[in-house]
Amino acid sequence: MGTTARVRAPELHGRQWLNTGGKNLTLQDLRGKIVLADFWTFCCINCLHVLDELRPLEEKYGDVLVVIGVHSPKFEHEKDPDALAAAVERYGVHHPVLDDPEMDMWQQYAARAWPTLSVIDPEGYVVATMAGEGHAEGLARLIDELIVTHEAKGTLHRGDGPYVPPPAPETALRFPGKAVPLPNGNLLVSDSARHSLVEVAADGETPVRRIGSGERGRADGPAGAATFSEPQGVCLLPTQVAEVAGYDLVVADTVNHLLRGVRLESGEVVTVAGSGRQWRAEVDDHAHDALAVDLSSPWDLAWYDDKLIIAMAGIHQLWWFDPIKRTAGMYAGTTVEALRDGPLAEAWMAQPSGLSVSADGTRLWIADSETSAVRYVENGVLGTAVGQGLFDFGHVDGPAESALLQHPLGVCALPDGSVLIADTYNGAVRRFDPASNQVSTVADGLAEPSDLVLTPAGEVLVVESAGHRLTRLAPGALSAAGASTVDGPRHRTERKPTDVAAGAVTLDIVFTPAPGQKLDETYGPSTRLVVSASPPELLVDGAGTGTELSRRLVLNSEVTAGVLQVTAQAATCDADVEHAACHLTRQDWGVPVRVVDGAVTRLPLVLRGLDA
Repeated sequence: MGTTARVRAPELHGRQWLNTGGKNLTLQDLRGKIVLADFWTFCCINCLHVLDELRPLEEKYGDVLVVIGVHSPKFEHEKDPDALAAAVERYGVHHPVLDDPEMDMWQQYAARAWPTLSVIDPEGYVVATMAGEGHAEGLARLIDELIVTHEAKGTLHRGDGPYVPPPAPETALRFPGKAVPLPNGNLLVSDSARHSLVEVAADGETPVRRIGSGERGRADGPAGAATFSEPQGVCLLPTQVAEVAGYDLVVADTVNHLLRGVRLESGEVVTVAGSGRQWRAEVDDHAHDALAVDLSSPWDLAWYDDKLIIAMAGIHQLWWFDPIKRTAGMYAGTTVEALRDGPLAEAWMAQPSGLSVSADGTRLWIADSETSAVRYVENGVLGTAVGQGLFDFGHVDGPAESALLQHPLGVCALPDGSVLIADTYNGAVRRFDPASNQVSTVADGLAEPSDLVLTPAGEVLVVESAGHRLTRLAPGALSAAGASTVDGPRHRTERKPTDVAAGAVTLDIVFTPAPGQKLDETYGPSTRLVVSASPPELLVDGAGTGTELSRRLVLNSEVTAGVLQVTAQAATCDADVEHAACHLTRQDWGVPVRVVDGAVTRLPLVLRGLDA
């Protein structure tokens, strides 16, 4: 694995440990194990993908591998220890987690992106660093090599790891995600942490039936046997469409990367879109066989423009699905994670997670969570109503251009043309009124509201996800007298900027294929690099898309600071074997930079690097 000097892993320390039974772990406690430090933050969809990629590795190598989740937060709400504990349960994290609210570990391990993975060998040395998702196969090969090396040296110690599961909770719902009113007056709720759907009575509390066994899986079949994996959005189809399609509603089966159809009368579940593989290659807006396309964390659904629109949180796009023709394709976005308005095919989004259609059917409202924004589609263009970008958030009401949200996950269009916002990380319900261009707060003190439901009777129910319940908004909350104006905190994610020189700078993406793999050009160029900047004036030259992982940038000496937005991916396959398996590694970076005379002229970003 090379002959460079070995680097001793920095000691692990933070505010608290979770999933250890109250014990504080040290690297000495982990000596003899292969340790994988996963730097994550629970708002980040790529981090959630990595959690799922690691599950098979944790099972296969359970006697030699210890995964440590190092939670280094982006949003203010993510610094709350109770919110972190809830997220660890919500996403089924079955390994120790170190709470790193001040990002000390993040800095000591030189992380620059969520997620970043650092591999520590049984003697306590960092042997590999990688950013982004798609590393599972490469990690398995590296672990195999480390097992052989350290068994021969006598430095590998097999046995149980330090994970201690917390007590099992008891509530009717567990981290519900989204809900929809049913024709019979009841509501159907995605019970995300229990991998199922629950029909509740009109009171929003009384369970009527459950669809799904409650076990994580992807099996079709009767209500009691079908399985889901962290389902989120649910959407009723128009009656005439449902009659032809053969099912009544569609579920965004998020972690399975599937859409599932449900027949309401029987509760039978059938897969209607998605191959089950996570998206790895570009898809155009043409019609594709719905069961053959690869989806990526579909989070919400809405019927708009005579088709089902999918909030594809995992790749920062909207897609469409036609239940009658059984086809699907791209609808909006380029996969670049940022905020940019414009024609649908050119616009940028960041983890769209909530959808709602205006009463007249002309506008599709979007909760664009990572930009803390509310956006909309109208007349083939994506616009922004509220929100300023990836790094600006808070709880501020008033004129829309200055108002701030914090990671909203849901929206609900009202008959008067306004839209309610599930302002998740502020624990609030907000309202944006296009007529007055004002944002107000209609309820707060809620536990991570993730969706809002307008009933036929005109009541509004809040899916209070971390409260494990549905909550009815108080009568009058939507009136002018019921709303309030909050001038709360303003936040900006501050990561240590990198000083770079004005003029020519070389951007290098460091990528070393995993042991036994090689770059793969079976389906075209093996690598892809997309670069842009905020503000755009920061880059005089070098923006755009190319196939080389090294690029000459020219930075504007008159722009003193900004963010370089970089997306890199590399395709690899097994070397010199028949029926080689292929893999795609991908990461988005937002790199804060300062333009300083005499600073460095090379900016390296590690996609996958071996340190020893």
